[in-house]
Amino acid sequence: MKDMKNHLTKVRRGRGEVAYGVFNYIFFTVLCIIMVYPFWHVVMMSLSSVEATAKGGIFLWPKGFNLDTYAQVFKDPSIWTGYLTTVLVTISGTFLGTLFTATTAYPLSKKDLPFGKTMLLLVLFTMLFSGGMIPGYLLIKGLGLIDNRWALVLPGLVSAYNVIIMKSFFMTIPESLEESAKIDGATEVTIFWKIVLPLSKATIATIALFTAVGYWNDYFSSVLYINTKSRWALQAVLRYMLTNTNQAMQSAGVTVASATNVTAATIKSASVVIATVPILCVYPFVQKYFVKGVMIGGVKG
Repeated sequence: MKDMKNHLTKVRRGRGEVAYGVFNYIFFTVLCIIMVYPFWHVVMMSLSSVEATAKGGIFLWPKGFNLDTYAQVFKDPSIWTGYLTTVLVTISGTFLGTLFTATTAYPLSKKDLPFGKTMLLLVLFTMLFSGGMIPGYLLIKGLGLIDNRWALVLPGLVSAYNVIIMKSFFMTIPESLEESAKIDGATEVTIFWKIVLPLSKATIATIALFTAVGYWNDYFSSVLYINTKSRWALQAVLRYMLTNTNQAMQSAGVTVASATNVTAATIKSASVVIATVPILCVYPFVQKYFVKGVMIGGVKG
């Protein structure tokens, strides 16, 4: 009887695990479709003909394949200047932001750092409170950075959240490893550059991804600090095109009303795709480090 009860328990447990696995697959498949379809719909609409977009409906594939919309959008010089600004800001901001995050987190991970807990509390304080938009604008103006691309880089250079993740990872590195390097005559700078950073590739890749996505998607800084349209970031250009489609295309020499192969809807869709696809192409190259970096950085507080 006991053997039979144990067998029934195992069978029930097995069925429950199977049911749970099936539920997970169904739930996450539906969730994935809900999250992916809106963007897929925009891509298909941007590739569809004017007649198909006018009729509306579900776009699972292009209806009347048409690339004229992209050709018209790329005629707008603000797209190219927006790309230039965004690429420059993203590259410089990601490099400097990751570097400064690491150099801030490393000393905070040391238990013997004088006033280390106080400094950490000050970093955590910035996660809860900030100076606000007006003081931030006055600071950028006081630094003489209004209408300067550095105004798009400096305000978001270091994130307290990223500092905490990297600090937590640095604390998992064995102290004996650093002590042995010191015995061999290595300085703190040498240990940081030649031992700590090479061991932190996964976390660095994660922080770099967070930072790059933040800079790429930022449009509010351009609205606040940049007066010259040719220096706008791509997201600010996209916002302008979505809210003033006809005016934006007329400035590029395209009259939407008289064009037979484009509409305001297809232009908006193409603009969204153009602004989104580049950063999506970066993710697969760092995805393998992403989960590992977050998990390792969150092991120890």
